[in-house]
Amino acid sequence: MEERIKLSHGAGGEMMDKLIKEKILKYFTHKNIDVPLSALDDSSVIDDIVFTTDSHTVHPLFFPGGNIGSLAVSGTVNDIAVMGAEPIALSSGFIIEEGFPLEKFEEIVKSMGEYSKKAGVPIITGDTKVVEKGAIQEFMINTSAIGRRSKFLDHNFEEVRKYRDFNKKWILDSNLKAGDKIILSGNIGEHGIALISFREGYGFDTKIESDVAPVNGLMKKALSVGGIVSAKDPTRGGLSNTLNEFSEKSGIGIIVEEERIPVSLGVSSACDMLGIDPLEIGNEGKIVFGVVREKAEEVLNEIKKHPLGKNAEIIGEATDSVEGVVLKTAIGGRRILHKPVGDPVPRIC
Repeated sequence: MEERIKLSHGAGGEMMDKLIKEKILKYFTHKNIDVPLSALDDSSVIDDIVFTTDSHTVHPLFFPGGNIGSLAVSGTVNDIAVMGAEPIALSSGFIIEEGFPLEKFEEIVKSMGEYSKKAGVPIITGDTKVVEKGAIQEFMINTSAIGRRSKFLDHNFEEVRKYRDFNKKWILDSNLKAGDKIILSGNIGEHGIALISFREGYGFDTKIESDVAPVNGLMKKALSVGGIVSAKDPTRGGLSNTLNEFSEKSGIGIIVEEERIPVSLGVSSACDMLGIDPLEIGNEGKIVFGVVREKAEEVLNEIKKHPLGKNAEIIGEATDSVEGVVLKTAIGGRRILHKPVGDPVPRIC
């Protein structure tokens, strides 16, 4: 039987990972690229130009805390920032279904402008296409961005080299070594739960809003302290997927403590009700950092001063004592934290 694309192929877990590695990368191989597509980091780098692109099909288009426009800008800015780069410009491509309300369209575009200003990253080019009714689901956005090396990045790596050998030019998933601490910048699960509760009409006691936000300001604070080797925004597949990518690419185990992972009561209660693991839910305004042990507390204290980092915690560390990602549970046990097969909350970005 002929294989066909499934929703899980775009959900950020094992299925998408397999699709990219088996069906895409072999056709897009190029030499002399600083950080190539095959590295599967949040952005690629060529001639010190950092570049990323992202397509957004979120449903519904408007949700508590944001809309597809604020999501598109924030998500693309964040993919540049976590590489240790300063995002400098965005593009925006619209694909609009015939009959889409102009009032909604303008509200989305207005939001993009507001978040672009909030991030300090202008939208400087774009494209608009209108397709026949039924060809797509209402409205889709593609955003791309370019960035340049952060002025704090060399200082950051100088701090790393005070404590261990390090010869990389960029912050990468593959940079972790035993002893590095894992820092999470805040509460997880808010974006995915905000989407599913609004979309499905669940009446939770606590109103949950998406965490959608550009994190380049938060990243700048962390880099100004120094000691960061890895960083990623835990979007599709959530914290679990991010930690597994760190572990696989770095060839190192990671132990995290469940009790130290910040989860709001509202998200925890919603996940219990829905039977969803908050560690697998996508976020849109968080960073997971890998930091050399000696700088971890200093980085933590600095990012806590930023509004997006007030709930930050050191949640674990890289270690040779385990393989893969291991979660130390609240009751004292241990379980393997696997990469999700798909996303428990689809169409969230």
